[in-house]
Amino acid sequence: MHALEYDDVRNQVRRLRRAAPDAFLVVGGHAASACSAPLEIPELDAVVVDDGEIVLPLVVEALERGKPLLEVPGLRLRTPDGWRDTPHLEDRASLDAAPQPARDLVARYRNSYHCLLFKPVWLVETARGCPFRCNFCSVWQLYGRSFRERSIGAVVEDLAACGDSVFIVDDLFWNHPDRSLALARALRERGVFKRWILVQSRTDLVARRPDLLEAWRPLARDFDIFFGLEAPSDRGLDRLTKDATLAETIEAARVARALRYGVTGNFVVDPDWEEDDFRTLWDFVAAQKLERAGYTILTPLPGTDLYRDHPSLRRDAPWFQYDMHHLLWEPRLGAPRFFELYAETWRRSILNLGGTKRWTDWMKQIRPAQIPYLTRVLFRTQRLMRAEAYLTEYRNGMPESGHPGSARPGSVEDERGDVPGGIPRHHESGPVDPTGQRAADHGAGRSDRAGMFQDR
Repeated sequence: MHALEYDDVRNQVRRLRRAAPDAFLVVGGHAASACSAPLEIPELDAVVVDDGEIVLPLVVEALERGKPLLEVPGLRLRTPDGWRDTPHLEDRASLDAAPQPARDLVARYRNSYHCLLFKPVWLVETARGCPFRCNFCSVWQLYGRSFRERSIGAVVEDLAACGDSVFIVDDLFWNHPDRSLALARALRERGVFKRWILVQSRTDLVARRPDLLEAWRPLARDFDIFFGLEAPSDRGLDRLTKDATLAETIEAARVARALRYGVTGNFVVDPDWEEDDFRTLWDFVAAQKLERAGYTILTPLPGTDLYRDHPSLRRDAPWFQYDMHHLLWEPRLGAPRFFELYAETWRRSILNLGGTKRWTDWMKQIRPAQIPYLTRVLFRTQRLMRAEAYLTEYRNGMPESGHPGSARPGSVEDERGDVPGGIPRHHESGPVDPTGQRAADHGAGRSDRAGMFQDR
């Protein structure tokens, strides 16, 4: 669950309550755990604010046996006296405490799991959490900078049971080098080999440990790394508390390419940028050949210090605007000029069918049966290159006074973002990248943190 889905979830809860007045309704997911307040409505009974694999079975057991729900840990619970916290889980649960995913239950939806050129895609988690402290990200704040790993045996069994295209959803792959090397060795011994694997990692880690990439490269025909590139300068990286350097970005890309990895990632575009900041980004992308990267607008996600403390953030913006492609405060350059430069940034990516990679080039990489699907995705993404598409939605969200800071959420249709001529919504554009062009969840901020832009 991502913050942009708060409104959809609330509407769904209300529909369920009307259909089942006596049901116990509970929601969970990353955004719900990081910031439950938007979901605390009268129709909902509880929000899971810790590991759902542990907490939800305890909820079911309490309901079956008539135990007090206030004794169930890891909940935000609606009571006659208002919403209350239940005790925290005493310890972070072992990820092996949860059984292997029952993927057979969603087999009929399998072809809906896709990532641009790859369809269907399987998701696997080998670790959870992150010890770093990027100020736009809610992952480390939710988990207290902890980092937990599944056992090597459990991961091997999970990957062996998956299909040929796998997105490993860990926020920080290869974090523990010795364990990563042992896992790669166990997968090779089991004979696991995939058509495509996508992982997410940090540039400083890859720059320091090319041996990890050497060990993992034989496990897939095509292997992509999604980096949190974030900024094209050391000053920009410091402003985001990235704790990494531009030199490490350059070295990580060099190492990955030398070992035949695909290099992609995401840059964060700050509404407070000047024009020169955009040009710095364009020059860096061109110099380092990072045209496969994506670009998201800096978005203070609920559960982060940035959200809590930002002095100019629109506190009344509808939640669908937390998709990393909307402005949530007035940009330094003014909205028209900002969107002109932002759209020009996207025009420099390989998604631009008028750029270096044409529609015909994309078609050569897929089976004939995939052509209609990929054509729809690519043509929808062309709106990312149109400044007027962003301005359409920006102006739609402004009240008659014309000041975005006093905008009011609109109708349910507006909350879904169904604005004619606007930018693609997360439910229609297909996955554009693993961490957030669609809303992937960088759990946190790359939201709908999947393996983008094949360019082989």
